[in-house]
Amino acid sequence: RVLPIFEYPGVTCGDALPRWRRSAPPILGFKNALLNPTSDMRFLTAEAKVSAGRLNGKMREKTLTMDTLNPQVKAVEYAVRGPIVIKAGEIEKYLEEGGTKPFSEVIKANIGDAHAMGQQPITFLRQVVALCTFPELMDSPSFPEDAKWRARRILQGCGGHSLGSYSASPGVECIRKDIAAYIEQRDEGVPSDWENIYLTTGASDGIMTILRLLVSGKDSSRTGVMIPIPQYPLYSAAISEMDAVQVNYYLDEDNCWALDINELYRAYQAAKLHCQPKVICIINPGNPTGQVQSKKCIEEVLHFAYEENLFVMSDEVYQDNVYTPDCQFHSFKKVLYEMGPEYFNSVELASFHSTSKGYTGECGFRGGYMEVINMDPEVKAQLVKLLSVRLCPPLAGQAAMDVIVNPPQPDEHSYKQFHQEKSSVLGALADKAKLTEQILNAVPGIKCNPVQGAMYAFPRIFIPPKAVEEAKALGMQPDMFYCLRLLEETGICVVPGSGFGQKDGTYHFRMTILPSIEKLKVLLGKVRDFHISFLKEYSALE
Repeated sequence: RVLPIFEYPGVTCGDALPRWRRSAPPILGFKNALLNPTSDMRFLTAEAKVSAGRLNGKMREKTLTMDTLNPQVKAVEYAVRGPIVIKAGEIEKYLEEGGTKPFSEVIKANIGDAHAMGQQPITFLRQVVALCTFPELMDSPSFPEDAKWRARRILQGCGGHSLGSYSASPGVECIRKDIAAYIEQRDEGVPSDWENIYLTTGASDGIMTILRLLVSGKDSSRTGVMIPIPQYPLYSAAISEMDAVQVNYYLDEDNCWALDINELYRAYQAAKLHCQPKVICIINPGNPTGQVQSKKCIEEVLHFAYEENLFVMSDEVYQDNVYTPDCQFHSFKKVLYEMGPEYFNSVELASFHSTSKGYTGECGFRGGYMEVINMDPEVKAQLVKLLSVRLCPPLAGQAAMDVIVNPPQPDEHSYKQFHQEKSSVLGALADKAKLTEQILNAVPGIKCNPVQGAMYAFPRIFIPPKAVEEAKALGMQPDMFYCLRLLEETGICVVPGSGFGQKDGTYHFRMTILPSIEKLKVLLGKVRDFHISFLKEYSALE
């Protein structure tokens, strides 16, 4: 037997209630509401809130507080989206609400988000992803056949021929094979096994996954992770979260941020006194420093890793972003191969790439991959297990990654437009890299190394002693003080160098070169005027 269905204002009981529910004890007044359908449900909600919040007359304490929070989470810092960016958002909102400032807009030069800065998508990439997402477009004459062919091939590798399905945890098989073919072509014949390719949710996901495999131990046996300083804050954040030991090696600013092998040995020997260094991370081309490492430098790093038995992580997401004519991107894998079988068959290497940078700038797709070589087979099984926990990377991102490694060829219909768009993006970035270096170096108290690659300038700024003292009195880093002033007076949002790491006594900021050439000129002009005014204010123009 069941009770009848009740209806009362604001609530509908769509199911008949079993008779046993009639005799159940009252829970937060629900029995009364059922037996008296005219009762006001607002009071029932209020009663529930009070009852849930009190226990024996006392307010219930929260389980998760700052005292009980995982201490490794509290240790994480990520400057690229830190206090400066939060402040920039507040100013933007203030301006939108009619507030007045000495400027009309906030120019966010803090992050390498190409499309947010106005870069247009590569047409062919968007066509292929659109076709994969909505296959009915295959019948449209607006889409070229070379895009349709790629979309059909990708969909054939997806469950149910749908981008809405899960893929295998390492990624769609045909995309992994395309990536391996791309790597072989890029590295001029160096073999690549598609089963060593793993699709990731952006390069960051792959980097975090490999670090999780490497980090272990307690006290003096904790894993040491060697990272360049300045570095991309993902690395320091991951090391803090995993309770590993950050081992800094400093890039040579006076030599265009080159990597000094003697500095590697110094950092390694010092770290061995309190941890177990297991891995060395390299970012090439560099972020935030914009340098492109020479082949000789890469050989020295790989020899160092071979001798000290270190796992190598090579962050190569900017491999298409090389602007200086006398610089060339060399993959760590190719250099390792050219060093001979003794190196190529033994040094453990994970290399990372992404849809977010290069000439596509497709950050939002969160596409990427890693190639892992010389990993112990049993550990490789553990890697696959770890990847399985997160099911699979987004399939739209996998499709976008496939277009990057399998672009239109010269004999295909879309090649001409694709080549024009790619060349236009990279040519504009090269022009903006040169412009940024020239304008900043003309400002008293600013020194900027050539932006050889990537998407950023990392100029060194002179901050007068009086300004340093004022910053310290306010409890902040001098370059944070400088960047906050720059934001509040000009609307320009850049990231202080202290968020990336720098030698003591030096100060920098990172800015992206992604804004349009017109907006970049405005930005650089405002930086110049602000810096001169800042020096005058603190009596240090000399």
